[in-house]
Amino acid sequence: MNDIPYSLLDLAPVTEGSTPAQAFSNSLDLARHAESLGYTRYWLAEHHNMPGIASAATAVLIGHLAGGTSRIRVGAGGVMLPNAAPLQVAEQFGTLASLYPGRIDLGLGRAPGTDQATARALRRYYDSADAFPQDVQELLHYFEPVQPGQAVQAVPGAGLDVPVWILGSSLFGARLAAALGLPYAFASHFAPGALTEALALYHRDFKPSARLRQPHAMLALNVIGADTRAQAQHLFTTQQQAFVRLRRGEPGLVPPPIDDIESFWTPAEKAMVGEALSCSVVGDANDLREGIAAFIDRHRPDELMMTGNIFDHEARKHSLTLASLAMVGDSVAR
Repeated sequence: MNDIPYSLLDLAPVTEGSTPAQAFSNSLDLARHAESLGYTRYWLAEHHNMPGIASAATAVLIGHLAGGTSRIRVGAGGVMLPNAAPLQVAEQFGTLASLYPGRIDLGLGRAPGTDQATARALRRYYDSADAFPQDVQELLHYFEPVQPGQAVQAVPGAGLDVPVWILGSSLFGARLAAALGLPYAFASHFAPGALTEALALYHRDFKPSARLRQPHAMLALNVIGADTRAQAQHLFTTQQQAFVRLRRGEPGLVPPPIDDIESFWTPAEKAMVGEALSCSVVGDANDLREGIAAFIDRHRPDELMMTGNIFDHEARKHSLTLASLAMVGDSVAR
């Protein structure tokens, strides 16, 4: 049994044979299910030009899910700041925080969440990621109380308590989160290479701020649960296929699981996926309990953000239930 908060990252997956509308319906159902199980946060991630991911208009979808739930925190994990002006993001999340006070999180990333052509179509440029630290500070400023003579203010947004997180998969984000005194979320679910070093840097260099007095790190973990280990491994082939297809430059709808994953990938692709998805726990209830506990014992996160790309919606809900059981014990989750 673990006593740290646990949450869920969702990409609003569009499966083969489905539509974005069905993905949104599934996400709302999943958010309500997560809320009933005691999950702390339900985060959505911004991606563009990705047929299998429907969460491009992240703030809009956050509003939809927050409106359909009552307690769980709903937020962005994250908004890709190079794609938007800081004022726009402050206004969007100021609006959300006004509608759903005390329930909105804003995680910020510096990647474009897409390719160069799409970044240009968004009227922004990947070069603007170089200005990410300045953009973050500008955004934080818009959430502060308005000062006399302030020429530009976020309406709504100014003076609102919107928790801001820095997301990252390298030392850059860890360094920035530490310098600004902000909570840090590491993308260990798909880029675990710098995990240990980034966590150490963040804790070592953290400077207390008005927003956060001591470091607070959340780690992401792939969790795929089923009644048997074989069933879980079968479900996991959806995520493995999707990862390979993305690396092949062939992003598409989320594929169904397959019986023989070895016939799908090359040895080099298998090794690449094994490394990228090394922070994964796949198996039955006992496997999840032991695997999640081992991950927490090794890395000591303050919070855990779980994710899992499962083709069948009901199987995904069941996996979510098993993950909650692994975290809190049978007496709480049903």
